[in-house]
Amino acid sequence: MSSTSQDTAEQAVRALIDSVSAAWGDNDVDAFVAHYADDATAVLPGVALLSRAVIRTAMAAAFADQLKGTRRVHRVQGVRFLDDVTAIVISRSVTVDAGENEPGADRWSIATWVLSGRSGRWLVEAYHDCPAA
Repeated sequence: MSSTSQDTAEQAVRALIDSVSAAWGDNDVDAFVAHYADDATAVLPGVALLSRAVIRTAMAAAFADQLKGTRRVHRVQGVRFLDDVTAIVISRSVTVDAGENEPGADRWSIATWVLSGRSGRWLVEAYHDCPAA
């Protein structure tokens, strides 16, 4: 991948993560899962969600209850391309409660995103989130 192509791809990857965060902040489950592949997986503490449909169901319930009014902050720590259509992203992430400005340091997590370029756009293939000890 040329440096120009990689810069363009990295901008697109970062834009995808920003869009996922914006959809979370809007509690818009359809916009949220629009960035996930049909067979995507999301592994969170204590749970494995094994398709976009399952992710949608779980997030719809969460946005209606414990995540209502929250926003998700993802601070990208690094982007690595395995090839022209596969990227791994590491982020420090946190859920910010409604009305909260700065979440506690103990609430941050480390996330790994595996993204694929398909039909001119990037999609989340796998997402893993764990506490940032």
